[in-house]
Amino acid sequence: MSSSPAPGPRARASLARVMDDLGSTLLELVHGDRQREEAIGGVVIHDPLDAPVLPPRALVLGIGVEDPAAVADLLADLGRQGAAALVLRAPVAATAELRAASDAAGVPVLGLSRGTPWTHLAAMLRSLLVDGAAGGLGGLGLGGAGSESESLGGLPSGDLFAVANAVASLLDAPITIEDRSSRVLAFSGRQEEADPSRVETILGRQVPERYSRILSELGVFRELHRSDQPIFVDPGAAADDVFVMPRVAVAVRAGEEVLGSIWAAVPAPLSPERTEALREAAKLVALHLLRVRAGSDVERRVRADLLGAVIEGGPGAREALERLGLADTPLLVLALAVPDPDAGAGDDPLLAHERQRLADAFAVHLGAVHPRSATALVGGVAYGLAAYAGPAEEGEPRAARVATDFLERIGERLPAVVAVGPVATSLTEIARARETADRVLRVLRDNPAAGPVARLVDVQTDSLLLELRDRVLARGESVAGPLARLAAYDHEHDGRLVATLQAWLDAFGDVNRAAEALYVHPNTFRYRLRRVREVGGLDLLDPAQRFAVQLQLRLWPGLAADTPTPTPPSQHL
Repeated sequence: MSSSPAPGPRARASLARVMDDLGSTLLELVHGDRQREEAIGGVVIHDPLDAPVLPPRALVLGIGVEDPAAVADLLADLGRQGAAALVLRAPVAATAELRAASDAAGVPVLGLSRGTPWTHLAAMLRSLLVDGAAGGLGGLGLGGAGSESESLGGLPSGDLFAVANAVASLLDAPITIEDRSSRVLAFSGRQEEADPSRVETILGRQVPERYSRILSELGVFRELHRSDQPIFVDPGAAADDVFVMPRVAVAVRAGEEVLGSIWAAVPAPLSPERTEALREAAKLVALHLLRVRAGSDVERRVRADLLGAVIEGGPGAREALERLGLADTPLLVLALAVPDPDAGAGDDPLLAHERQRLADAFAVHLGAVHPRSATALVGGVAYGLAAYAGPAEEGEPRAARVATDFLERIGERLPAVVAVGPVATSLTEIARARETADRVLRVLRDNPAAGPVARLVDVQTDSLLLELRDRVLARGESVAGPLARLAAYDHEHDGRLVATLQAWLDAFGDVNRAAEALYVHPNTFRYRLRRVREVGGLDLLDPAQRFAVQLQLRLWPGLAADTPTPTPPSQHL
C-alpha cells in the first residue's frame, strides 16, 4: 500500500476528524454522513433512566441500547437536541428502519468494535477532541497559549493523533505512541495492516500483559530505555500465533527522562533513511508529550484552585463557579478517595500518581455522564461537581448510581470509595454539601463494611459516633465505669470479659449465638457473663446501663480487640 501524504492541521473536534483517526480500528460508520466538519461539543453517555441534557453537537454513547425501537426513539430525541452522532455496540444491523430514523433525525450512527471497553472509547475521544491542553484552559478563562494556531513541527501543539499519522506517513507503517507503562496515547491509521496483537493493544488502550512479558524476556524494554536509537524487534521463536509482525521502536526522551515510546509495525528492518527519520520524529513527539503534560499539569492546578474555592465557599467562590461553567444550576457533589484513611498522608510519589490516575478516570466518567461537570484532586480527595436538572429528591440516588457505575468499571485494580453529598443550589449549600460528603467519606474510609458508595442517610449514625469520638479524645477522656473495670480485669487476667459483653450485646442476649461467635461452650459463656456482672457491677437488665456500655464500646472499639482473637475449634490440629 502506498504511503499517504503527511496530514496538515485539521479540524480538531469534528465527526470527520473522529472517523479519520479512530475509524476502521475502533469505530465503523453504520449509516449517515461521516464528513461533517461541525465542532463536537462533548461526549455523553446515554442513560435511559435519566437522560442528560446534551451540549451542542454531542457525540452520544448508547451503552446497552440494542432494541431497534429504542434505537429509533433515541435517534429522534437526539435529532431534536442537535447531536453529532450516536455510537452503538457493533455489530449494528443497518436495517431500513434504522437508516430512515437516522436520516430523519440527521444523526449518523456509528458502531463500536467488539472488545473495546466504552471507558476506553470515552478516554480516546476526550484525548482527541480536546483543543490542546492549554486550549482547555481557555474554557477556564485563561485563554491564549494553547490556541488552535499554536503548532510544534508544523502540527497542532499536543495533537498526538496528528503526530502519529505524520510519523506513519514518514515510515510508511502503522504506529502507536505509548507512555512508559505501555498505555496507548495515540495511534495512526492503517492499523489493519498490522497483526492481531496490535489491534488488541489499541482496543484495550494497553499492550496486553502476555506481549509485554515476551518483550521483557527478549530484553526489549531494557535496550529501549538505554538507547536513543531505534531498535528492531523480531518476535521470532518467542512469538505466538498472533504476535508475528516485527516492530521498530524508539524511546521518546526529554533529556534523561523517558516519556514514552513510538512503535511501528513493519515487515522488515527500516532503511537507514527511515531509521533516522524515526529518531528525529521521537524528538518531535517528545515536544508534544511535554506540551500535553505541561498543559495538563497547569489545567489540573487551575481546576483544583477553582474547585477548591467553590467547595470552601470563600469570597472568590462565585467567580470560580462561573469559570468552571457551573453557575446558576443545581449541582451534584461527590467525593472520591482511596479507602485507607492514611493513604492521603506522606509524599509517596507512586501513591500520588495512582490518586491522580483515579481522579483522571473519575473526571472522564463524570464528564461523559454529565457534560457540565468539573473534577479536581484537592488534598488527596477527588471532588466532583456535576450540573443536575432533575427533581431534587432524585439527585442523591442519581449520583450514587453514577458512582457505583464508575467503581464497577474500574474494577479492583484501583480500589476507591465515593461519598455522595446532597444536591446544592447555592454557594452556601455547595460548601455544606462538601462538608457532608467529607463526613460520609470518613465513615467509608474508617469502616470497609459500610460499602464503597454511600450517602449521609446510609451512614449518619456512624458519622455521629465518629464526631462524638473526636470530642471525647480531644478532651483526653478515657473509658470509665463498668467497662473500665472489665477492661482492667481483662488486662490483668486475660478474662475476655469485654469480648463476652460485646458478643452478648451483638446477639441481643442470645447466649448460644454469642457463645458460637466466640467459639466457646454456652456454659463457659454463661460463667463469663456472670463474671461480667460481678467484676463490672453491671446490671444487664437495665436498658440505660446497656445503652451506656454499647456507646462506650463504639467510642473505644479497641477495648474488645485488646485480647487475642479466639481460634475456631476446627482449626486445632
